[in-house]
Amino acid sequence: MTEPDSTFANAAELLGRITEQLGTQLGHLRPYGHRPRKQEQEVTPPMNITGRAAPAPTDPAPVGIAPARPALAGTAPTAPALVAVGHGSRDPRARATLNRLLDRVRELRPGLDVRLAHIELNTPLLDTTLAGLAAEGRDAVLVPLLFAPGHHVTHDLPAALAAEPALRARVAEPLGAHPLLVEALADRLARAGWDTEDGTSAGTGVVLASAGSRDPRSGAEIRRIAALLGERLGGVPVVPAYTSAAAPTVPEAVRALAARGRHRVAVASCFTAPGLFATRAAAHAPWIAAAPLGAHPALARLVLHRYDAALRATTRERELATV
Repeated sequence: MTEPDSTFANAAELLGRITEQLGTQLGHLRPYGHRPRKQEQEVTPPMNITGRAAPAPTDPAPVGIAPARPALAGTAPTAPALVAVGHGSRDPRARATLNRLLDRVRELRPGLDVRLAHIELNTPLLDTTLAGLAAEGRDAVLVPLLFAPGHHVTHDLPAALAAEPALRARVAEPLGAHPLLVEALADRLARAGWDTEDGTSAGTGVVLASAGSRDPRSGAEIRRIAALLGERLGGVPVVPAYTSAAAPTVPEAVRALAARGRHRVAVASCFTAPGLFATRAAAHAPWIAAAPLGAHPALARLVLHRYDAALRATTRERELATV
């Protein structure tokens, strides 16, 4: 009888251990709906949380100012604002035309902060726009809606930036001699009545009318645009002319072409928007006059091209500064 008694005792001991362990496990359970105390929450982290820190508390935004949204993981910082800088005009069509151009720019680059500013005559003025960007803590790239490096590009725009030392910004190149500009000029001529056969006619010529500047670099750039336009049109002579500050004038350029036997002269409008200068140039056209470039799709792409080039230059400068 000693062996059965020993077996029974061992079984009883094993059952006691199982009961003790089961009681310990049941002691951790809570009734349905029970919320653990704060101390328990801090000691036992929730399930599926693998060491992520809780978001830091943020100060409430001042009254009237929306709190900043946290940046999404993997997204780039906010791109600098594109400030398109026009000259300004008393012609009420000018501002509306530039606004349509910038609407096209926004369509091409959704989410980009695109703003219009003027050097004079129209609001918003450039200094007001830059002061607003500085107050917002934004970076900016100024894209001149001008065609050559004249006084406005080389003096007025840098001076405006110097007046806002807290603003990180740079001036992009003017629109200048670029295939996209030539595309827009040629298309405006086509819409005015230019035909492909006109490019090979011995009696046809083109005057490229622009505002003009005393800066010799400006004249050189306009001559490059004229040469590119002549190539685009099939080899027809394109003579640059100016409505102010430089020679030849549009009438003088028309007479120069006529002296070469080219009496069927078209005037190409190297202006971004309607205004006094564009109207004067068109009035001297013996044949057809193209409209200003306005909201042409190629011009919108060129604005973004100049913006992107300025950003790349900024990035290179910063990389060199860290070497």
